[in-house]
Amino acid sequence: MSHPAVTPENTRIGILAGISAYVIWGLVPIFFKQIVEIPAVEIIAHRVVWAMLLMTALIGFGRGFGDALRIARQPAQLARIALASALVISNWLTFVWGVNNGHIVETSLGYFILPLLNVALGVLVLKERMRKLQWVAVLCAAVGVAIEATRASGLPWIALVLAGTFGIYGLLRKQLPLDAASGLFLETVCMTPLALAWLAWSGQGHFGGSGSLSASDLYLVATGPVTAIPLLLFAIAARRLPLSMMAFLQYLAPTLAFLIGVLLYREPLDAQRMLSLAAIWTGLAVYSVDLLKAAAARTAAALP
Repeated sequence: MSHPAVTPENTRIGILAGISAYVIWGLVPIFFKQIVEIPAVEIIAHRVVWAMLLMTALIGFGRGFGDALRIARQPAQLARIALASALVISNWLTFVWGVNNGHIVETSLGYFILPLLNVALGVLVLKERMRKLQWVAVLCAAVGVAIEATRASGLPWIALVLAGTFGIYGLLRKQLPLDAASGLFLETVCMTPLALAWLAWSGQGHFGGSGSLSASDLYLVATGPVTAIPLLLFAIAARRLPLSMMAFLQYLAPTLAFLIGVLLYREPLDAQRMLSLAAIWTGLAVYSVDLLKAAAARTAAALP
């Protein structure tokens, strides 16, 4: 798949798309708080169904189903898509449950950990070599998780599940020759039978219960665009921006979520949690410095 040429216009489009994607992801806890009375499983079932319908329409009117059908004919690749969909649905379910049960700050912790977990996965799975500063960054994150574990009298499972599922999902998707839109379409297709079966088994649930479309019904329908739009914006950004810039932009989402949890929903933030976050943020700072140094070294090596 060809990438757009590196031009000022494409860079501007990429930056706007990337910021938009991460801002939507950062603000999405406010969206799910509007349907806090609906069980997380029901929200996710609707999220899958409406996202699948939306992606079917977008791909049908866009580039077509060629890429998706090509992968669907390969059993090994389809098995990876099925595994990726299981990881995504676990991530979504954990995130929505965490948000609607007063754990927005812990969900943000998971996404602060994610880039450092990606570095560790690169070493463990892809046999990449970590630079010295990357070792320091991962160690800082591990200290932060350890501090949080002592605070909560157990591991911060919401943060670890979110980071782990999305980290492994990203690793799988990196190995699939498939664009983001076709990938999301196939993933939702794999999830849809389970989602429909759950909705059929549980009855009408909260959707259409009043005999006409209520506010909660509209929110459930809106889970489709809320899922698909930021992913498509992310795909636009990822194709136009260098990885180092995307790495910095990804801090927007957990930062916004953290501020929303603390300032808007008044979630507790004691000294021990601040110490945990400080260790993780130190790791992210070290990681960022390493990215900048590596980018500068590549630029210097490319000069005649």
